[in-house]
Amino acid sequence: MRATDAQTTGALGAGSRVTAHATRLGGKEVTDQVLSWQLERSYSTDLPEAMRAFSGSSAAQLQLQLAGADGRSAPALYSPWAPRATGDVARPGQSVVHAYGTDAGTLPAFRGTLRNRSAASGTDQVQLTALDGAERLHGPAALPKPYAGFYWRRPVATATWCVDELLRQAGIHTGPPPRYPDAVANAPLTLVHASLHGGFAAPYGQPELVPDPRHYSWARTGAPHEMMLVPHAAPHAKSPDTDVSGLIASWFPRSRPTIPGSRLFAEAWVNSAIGFGSTVSLELDLNGEGTWVGQLRLSADFSLGQIFMYSGSRGNGGYHMTWNVPEMKTQPGVWHIGGFFDLSGTDSSVLPTVQPRLTGPDGHSYSLGPGVFSPAHTDAAQEMSELAQMRLITTMGTEGVQLTSGLAAIPSMAEFTQSWERGAQLDDAILPLHSVPRVSGSQWEVLTQIARASMSTAEFDERGIFRWHNYTRFATLPTAPDLTLTSVRDISSLTLTEEIDACRNYCVQPYKDWTAVAVSSGTTYTDTVIREIPGRSTVTIRYVLADEEFDIGPPNTDDDQSVALGFSVRFGPTPSAGGDAIKGWVEVLARREEGYLVVQFTNRGAQRLFTVTVDGKPSVFIQTMVPSTEAVERQATSSSAGGTSERFYGRQEFSAEASDWVQDFRAAKDLADAMRSAGEYPVPVISETEVLYDPRIQLGDVVRLVDTVGAELDTLAWVVAIRTAATAAGTVQQTLTLRGTRPNGLPYDTGLNPDTSADHTPLPAGPTHGNVWLRYTTLAALASGGRTWRQVKEDSGA
Repeated sequence: MRATDAQTTGALGAGSRVTAHATRLGGKEVTDQVLSWQLERSYSTDLPEAMRAFSGSSAAQLQLQLAGADGRSAPALYSPWAPRATGDVARPGQSVVHAYGTDAGTLPAFRGTLRNRSAASGTDQVQLTALDGAERLHGPAALPKPYAGFYWRRPVATATWCVDELLRQAGIHTGPPPRYPDAVANAPLTLVHASLHGGFAAPYGQPELVPDPRHYSWARTGAPHEMMLVPHAAPHAKSPDTDVSGLIASWFPRSRPTIPGSRLFAEAWVNSAIGFGSTVSLELDLNGEGTWVGQLRLSADFSLGQIFMYSGSRGNGGYHMTWNVPEMKTQPGVWHIGGFFDLSGTDSSVLPTVQPRLTGPDGHSYSLGPGVFSPAHTDAAQEMSELAQMRLITTMGTEGVQLTSGLAAIPSMAEFTQSWERGAQLDDAILPLHSVPRVSGSQWEVLTQIARASMSTAEFDERGIFRWHNYTRFATLPTAPDLTLTSVRDISSLTLTEEIDACRNYCVQPYKDWTAVAVSSGTTYTDTVIREIPGRSTVTIRYVLADEEFDIGPPNTDDDQSVALGFSVRFGPTPSAGGDAIKGWVEVLARREEGYLVVQFTNRGAQRLFTVTVDGKPSVFIQTMVPSTEAVERQATSSSAGGTSERFYGRQEFSAEASDWVQDFRAAKDLADAMRSAGEYPVPVISETEVLYDPRIQLGDVVRLVDTVGAELDTLAWVVAIRTAATAAGTVQQTLTLRGTRPNGLPYDTGLNPDTSADHTPLPAGPTHGNVWLRYTTLAALASGGRTWRQVKEDSGA
């Protein structure tokens, strides 16, 4: 139920029938021109309504009938050929906001965009149809295809993470969005953006190390924004060659900036009050010549109240800069931490300048000065290299890991805060995925597909906020209603329906078993030409990438001491054999785009370079990753063999449609159990329930129906569809479709003795040969009349 003020609540409680509405098109008030309107919301589903009426997506539709104004007809003002000065207010794609209520006040009812308009020339009417926020999700759906899930044989994402990512693509956010998502020359770029909203997959960057699911969980309670990764106490791992330990996850960046010459900014949101420890670290590995690996690290220790920033190399050690923030010890809660690594320079090595950023639970920002590594800090120097990976090591709840390159300076406090608007609310993470399914169609179509596969609901509310609810929303039977409707005052009419098709007591949920699937080499490409990369310029190459092939990170840059496996490239000073390999000059970016792998080489130096091997051949080598085998389809079942449901209704089987979204036995079993719980007994549907208009009612509300004059019922029911309409006379009619929260009890069959399914009473013996002989004493008598044998027997009966 939507909240209202005391005046509106009082008017509705008194049974006010004075209605009101307010309508804006394109931000312009048109309330007085609305002749009639109708708003409809309902959950769509692919199962019998009474079984799963609360599953699926809901796209609200508003219909308006508009009149003209100022002596001009509606078609003259708002038809497709009307002047833009007046017609654009009703153009397709225009914003629509509608509210309804009583004279005591109106409530938000609809927020969306116009889909079509129809003007009847010669009349004073224009018909408009609008769709809610679902219209914003008509862009092409695309999801990353990381191979880390079946490489590690661990979940890399969840269906909930995929919902979050599809929303993000449409500009609907549940957490801080990527700072610089678009790859623009000489501009900042988001290298890694891992929301951790139910998965390690990332739209920018690619997961490399995925932790064991036994060692973490996804939690919404206490999350900085929407959902966070919560590590468990044991066991936990240690970062390579450091004393930093905790749950570890890592990502490849989508571009490999070169060192020296880059500025990197790493950040994350944490809740220091949730987890098994008090530390969180963001580490950056730099790939130098041979086996040299540079390391940069931002660490926060809330038990000490200190921020550390480290520069060094694996095996050689390094140095820390330390900042004291006593409030970290005394203010547990949500903190935003960030660290800036300035590695700009033109020499063969660089001593970084580092500086942290910090915002506390109370919103206070801490201005911490820079730390400069001096020549005395020899082991802190970073050699010519490229960014290899980003690593998260955490012992506390973490959300929104992000890495940015190309910044001119450390973000200001205002930039660090990053203003954005929440546009959605999720539910707990469900359906773990070893492999993110391939998708096609619009974002809304894929969201609907996930909702049906997971028995979830997807909808935009009256304020335009997207809400995703799992099947667990309806798992607990309510005990108290949001609203009571009685036939004495509120109910005009209702229809009760109960059907055997709503009964499903043997439920089967197929799932794809990925536990035995490993990673295998896919297509390999060896470039056919040596490519020149002029100084201070960029060269872009496209390679065909099949839809079934998984994402790969940007290539590693080889040198003459070590050669990277898989995706790699070597740069030389000449297009011929024998030149020394060049490290730390070329920034490499890779992205998937419309069936191609797009590889971009940006030469940061003045000297021209070539993609050439040491023996003078083209050096770009690409190797894609694919599953070693197809996932095996298995089934999880839920039944009540010999139970009460089967005794009264027989065995009623339902097999859910096989879906790539279910990849785990436990998840499949939970879905099968939920289906059986919903359909073990045929729950009645109460349709065409005309009620006294109440603008507070929402989909999913629980109402109590008390009918003392017709069906004589008193029951709780969920609202699964609402149709509200106002005619020109100003009257409002509201019709609900309700699903009972529970069946209407077990059958008694009192005084009944149901017939068996088959009648086994012996059939009459029929006439004997003697009976026939007595009736027809001669052959001529038997043959006369052309009787059939059946007629002969019937005529001879007793």
